[in-house]
Amino acid sequence: MNNLVTVDLGDRSYEIRLTAQTRFEEFLAAFRTDLRRTWAGRSCRKVMVVTDRMVEPLARVFADALASADFETRLIAVEPGEGSKSREGLNCLHDALIDFRADRHTTVLAVGGGVVGDLAGFAAATYARGLPLFMIPTSLLAQVDSAVGGKVAINHPKAKNILGAFHQPIGVWIDLSHLRSLPPRQLRCGLAEVVKHGVILDPDLFEFVERHVADLLALDPHALTRVVADSCRLKAGVVTRDEREETGLRAILNFGHTVGHAVEAVAGYGGDLPHGEAVAIGMVAEAELARRLGWVGPDLPARVAALCVALGLPIRAPGLSLDLVRTAMTLDKKNQAGRVRFVLPRRLGLVEVTDEVSDDLLNSVLEEVVRP
Repeated sequence: MNNLVTVDLGDRSYEIRLTAQTRFEEFLAAFRTDLRRTWAGRSCRKVMVVTDRMVEPLARVFADALASADFETRLIAVEPGEGSKSREGLNCLHDALIDFRADRHTTVLAVGGGVVGDLAGFAAATYARGLPLFMIPTSLLAQVDSAVGGKVAINHPKAKNILGAFHQPIGVWIDLSHLRSLPPRQLRCGLAEVVKHGVILDPDLFEFVERHVADLLALDPHALTRVVADSCRLKAGVVTRDEREETGLRAILNFGHTVGHAVEAVAGYGGDLPHGEAVAIGMVAEAELARRLGWVGPDLPARVAALCVALGLPIRAPGLSLDLVRTAMTLDKKNQAGRVRFVLPRRLGLVEVTDEVSDDLLNSVLEEVVRP
């Protein structure tokens, strides 16, 4: 095992294990160890494997390994893409769990990217008042972000991730070799979240990405191990201190997401603007808001924009309706008392949550984002 990151949550703590290549005897040993941490897991004999149709062959390998270890398994594959993170998709998983005669000891194993993790996780959180959840994230975005921290959700047609819960996994298994089959666009989307972690928490990580753009895009194993391990440790540290967003610390993880979620919603979930690209657009816009507020000089937004461009990420969403983007922002989960809240940088490695962005200032920045 190359790296081990602990998410320290008392009796709900769990391990994130990073490996360069899965050895199934190690995976099964880790799976059993993590099951023993929970009352429900200790009596687990059934595993529902949830994946999507693109990752299904890989998921079947894990399902077969579990079956060979005397677990009763069932596999369900959903359609890839944000469209599956819906009430209909959730009902499909609940139906499968009922047909499987799942009980409170049945474990849900999510094998796939962020969509699979969110959907499977929310199904696990809402079935029988909560089932054990084990995650095998196969996309970079899921490995560095969505598989860490216990947030699970589905979309409503009017708002992203608005129907959700906190449901921590019992374990996370990250195999970096899974990234070799990842489409380049999905790899770039994951790197957007790495850039976010650098801006909000770790200048060294940001600068590492600046220096190693070519290595990361070429899937250099040493560079990937560094950014995945660092991202997991950074996010785990935040989650440990503010698991349920009660102190406000965890909100910093939403840098780029106020604008990002809005443009993603207006573009249409599952459309031609995936989440990581929307976050890149949001980071550039929100860094520019910070500049115009006088919080940062011109260097920081310029570096964020330049790095996103170097990674092949968009920094604008031309042609979207400004009015629709503004309306989508009013549904953001961070809002309080009807005021839109932003996470804006004070310097590289330090951000602050604020609702002190005027309508005129916001409109002036968004006009640049959506200008054809």
